[in-house]
Amino acid sequence: MIRPSLRRTAAVVAAALCAALAPAVPATAAPDLDLGASQAQWIDRSTVVWKEQATGTATRQLVHAPRGGLTVEDGDLSDAGHRLRLTPSALTDAQRAKYPHLKDYPAFTVDPRDRDRVRAALRGQLVATQRSASGELLAATGVQIPGALDDLYGTDAARTTLGPVFTGGRPTLSVWAPTARAVALELGGRTHRMHRDARTGVWSVTGPKSWAGEPYRYAVTVWAPTVRKLVTNRVTDPYSTALTTDSRRSLAVDLDDPRLAPPGWSALRKPAPVPLRAARIQELHIRDFSVADRTNRHPGGYLAFTDRRSAGVRHLRKLAEAGTSYVHLLPAFDIGTIPERRRDTPDCDPAAHPADSEQQQECVTRGAADDAYNWGYDPLHHTVPEGSYATDPDGPRRTVEFRRMVQALNRTGLRTVMDVVYNHTVAGGQHNTSILDRIVPGYYQRLLADGSVATSTCCANTAPEHTMMGKLVVDSVVTWARQYKVDGFRFDLMGHHPKANILAVRKALDALTPAEDGVDGKKIVLYGEGWNFGEVADDARFPQATQRNMAGTGIATFSDRARDAVRGGGPFDEDPRVQGFASGLFTDPNGSPANGTRAEQRARLRHAQDLIKVGLTGNLADFTFTDSSGTRVKGSDVDYNGAPAGYGRAPGDALAYADAHDNETLYDALAFKLPQRTTGADRARTQVLTMATAALSQGPALSQAGTDLLRSKSLDRNSFDSGDWFNAIHFGCGPAANGFGRGLPPAADNKAKWPYAKPLLADPALRATCPDIRAAGAAYRDLLRIATSEKSFRLATTDAVQSDLSFPLSGTEETPGVITMRLGTLLVIFNASPDRQEQHLTTARPYRLHPVQAHGSDPVVKTATHTHNTFTVPARTVAVFRAD
Repeated sequence: MIRPSLRRTAAVVAAALCAALAPAVPATAAPDLDLGASQAQWIDRSTVVWKEQATGTATRQLVHAPRGGLTVEDGDLSDAGHRLRLTPSALTDAQRAKYPHLKDYPAFTVDPRDRDRVRAALRGQLVATQRSASGELLAATGVQIPGALDDLYGTDAARTTLGPVFTGGRPTLSVWAPTARAVALELGGRTHRMHRDARTGVWSVTGPKSWAGEPYRYAVTVWAPTVRKLVTNRVTDPYSTALTTDSRRSLAVDLDDPRLAPPGWSALRKPAPVPLRAARIQELHIRDFSVADRTNRHPGGYLAFTDRRSAGVRHLRKLAEAGTSYVHLLPAFDIGTIPERRRDTPDCDPAAHPADSEQQQECVTRGAADDAYNWGYDPLHHTVPEGSYATDPDGPRRTVEFRRMVQALNRTGLRTVMDVVYNHTVAGGQHNTSILDRIVPGYYQRLLADGSVATSTCCANTAPEHTMMGKLVVDSVVTWARQYKVDGFRFDLMGHHPKANILAVRKALDALTPAEDGVDGKKIVLYGEGWNFGEVADDARFPQATQRNMAGTGIATFSDRARDAVRGGGPFDEDPRVQGFASGLFTDPNGSPANGTRAEQRARLRHAQDLIKVGLTGNLADFTFTDSSGTRVKGSDVDYNGAPAGYGRAPGDALAYADAHDNETLYDALAFKLPQRTTGADRARTQVLTMATAALSQGPALSQAGTDLLRSKSLDRNSFDSGDWFNAIHFGCGPAANGFGRGLPPAADNKAKWPYAKPLLADPALRATCPDIRAAGAAYRDLLRIATSEKSFRLATTDAVQSDLSFPLSGTEETPGVITMRLGTLLVIFNASPDRQEQHLTTARPYRLHPVQAHGSDPVVKTATHTHNTFTVPARTVAVFRAD
């Protein structure tokens, strides 16, 4: 079961979509004669595993038919086919290690006399059979073949270059399709024969210079197990570098063509690289950023970032000047669920309805499938920019404009991180938006024991553990780095990747040099979602790229520990009013029975403060401190839902955040959790304090765009397809300027929470005002300046953190709702309570409020003082003191 805090809703295109994309499985003939399933697995050229029940002296065979036609009729196969004999054997230690989920399966070896026919067998229909001594067919099933393909072709194929490659202006087009009976190139109104390399399984053809810029696709004739017949699929190139509108055709484009480079591209000067442990990251959806910005001349697209006078770009510049170092762009590769020329607005007037009305969400939902909006966790082509963000999606214009976006962000002082999704595809099988699975059926998607595609990501999972899917991940990332000068990558559901695959990405990037590639690959940062769930959980199939496993690699994982502790509860609580450290647990109860008794609240708050302390260290496993019970513990001793809170080996292993695109925005979560009577000014202060627990931590920290401006999505907990009405960022002031009160959020993911949402949305006092929005943004930028100007916030080793950082007032007498952190010459006090608090601490020298806050934007924090070993901090305030 997936823990709520580990579920990712970004790529969840709803159960209906998953059902629509699932391939149809033909009805079976009998329980043990099921050719619609694939329960046998061919794991290398000579070994098959099959968890069927052995019967006496039964014999086993692989039966193959080059053009298909094998069915079960009257209890037997309809055709004798060609046979490969199997003999009982046992898996070797190496095989058990490579396939831990199959270690207890019975194994069979392909008879040496038949091994010269293995390659041919893999190019047609395959059936594993078991027959009695008398010849009766006892069992029959399809066969999974990825392991055999990797063994036969993987090593050589991994060295090839796929997609369009230009030499002297002439393009060579190459595609890996080892099981295909034939592959042809359709280009220029003609069909061109392609040559198959028997060693690699790659089909290729070289054309004249006139092919450059021409649309093309492949016609792949191949056995398709999901429909059990030989098909000819007309498919775009999975290694496409450019596309026509709506991805109907690939384009033979050379990304090195100088015509695709904006002026100044080759000499682009980037902001100074910031190591991951010191990164402060702003997560941003391209369309959200500018679609509602009336000061921008290119709303909703790549070019919006080039408009330096727009409100959005001016805001980004302020963040950069304050210390934000990276903009993390939600998926910007070719998205499978956005019509690229549609920019329609709702066919109703959402503003005409009350703030708690159902009408807005009904209108948005009606057009969701056809509008230009989606978060984009639905990859179609992994290495081509999305066309809906370009002024013209038909052709390489999207390449030019993506490059102009990166160029503009760099000139604003921000490096660029790209959110990449290689753990699933938008569809599999014979669906028209399935590409990989229609070229090499049954290879690129991860299959379960019965041969069905795993969908733990709520879409068709891919299998980066297979050689050529792993190669696609590495090749694609390297292309984005070299050709688009992307400065970092965030991996969606990284825990569904093998650790080895992500380390291979790191190794490939490290090999890029400014002299040879135009970029310094060692300066490119990597982080991702290290959640542990699904069919790969607990390293069931391979060592995963999870939180625990990635520690010490220099590749960060999102940490949910402090996030949940500071906000309260989790994103899937039945009652969203469960409180945490910042939202008033024990110190300012909201009356919800879900919070428990006063004693239970106090106990939970004490534990939440321990979790936040671990987060402030960078989630270090070996950091020692005194916990709320007065016991000396390590970070790894503190419990987080049955897992260790501390898992990092060094600062930079864990990425801190208080909110991201998933689940409610921070403002909306606090709207549910804070007492409804809380004033707007206090909500703004709570927002800043919550963000500070991430911004002032060791290691990288991320915030969702607009959170510093009290951004709301009108309580929508999963706005992946909720359109501009609920998602757009508003940089100006006015009615519902922060987005709160734009109607009840879409029913599909939020209806159960409507009873809690209605009274909040109808309360005009919860709509953020201009003074509150401006105050929150300015106060947050002050904290960023402190975090990025003081070296103590970017310590490089666990020993340095242990030496410089402590919680001197931690223990049984710690003030509820207050955390005091000593950091070198700094003292940071987080007072989340609704009252001014005094913290008594003996110091060798006097402290003053940090100059940034003393001369900053927040008049309240300026009243914080230190006199006679007493630090006084106002309510809902983070005060940073510095020793004289």
